[in-house]
Amino acid sequence: MLLKKICSARAVSKKGLVIYMTILIEKEIDDNVGFDYNEILESVVLKSIELENCPYECEVNITFTDDSGICKLNKDFRGIDAPTDVLSFPMADYSPPANFSILENDEVISQYFNPESGELLLGDIVISVERAKKQAAEYGHSIKREICFLTAHSMLHLMGYDHMTEKDRKLMENKQDKILNALGIIRD
Repeated sequence: MLLKKICSARAVSKKGLVIYMTILIEKEIDDNVGFDYNEILESVVLKSIELENCPYECEVNITFTDDSGICKLNKDFRGIDAPTDVLSFPMADYSPPANFSILENDEVISQYFNPESGELLLGDIVISVERAKKQAAEYGHSIKREICFLTAHSMLHLMGYDHMTEKDRKLMENKQDKILNALGIIRD
């Protein structure tokens, strides 16, 4: 089953900027996540963009799949023949993370911006609902909190953050917590 939903989101950033964006949500599985994910994922995506001071209207694709689907992607793109909870496919390489100034030249506009909408193409997020359910049970919180956490985590990857070093891991964890806490999404 492939279900596509397109959400147009609008929020006002802490700097008073109005943020518009498109979130394309696809479900490759016939698995009920147990909550209405459209609105909450919109909030997580918008809060991530707001807290990183992204000056552009953006587009993000989120796909829900199962362990089998994410295992195939993990093998194809990372050479790891095992399922994982979430994969992130950023469109641009930001150095340092969230340095959106790299997008301020005419050469990159055709690469990183949707020609029809003018939105910055942040990238794709793929979440294994099957894995997220297992992790939610393991960590003792709801599937809603787990999927929101994975989305926040992945949004940071789309903006150039990583957790390859201890320093980077701590920075990313702090940012994830800040996003989720700002939305009242806590471990329950």
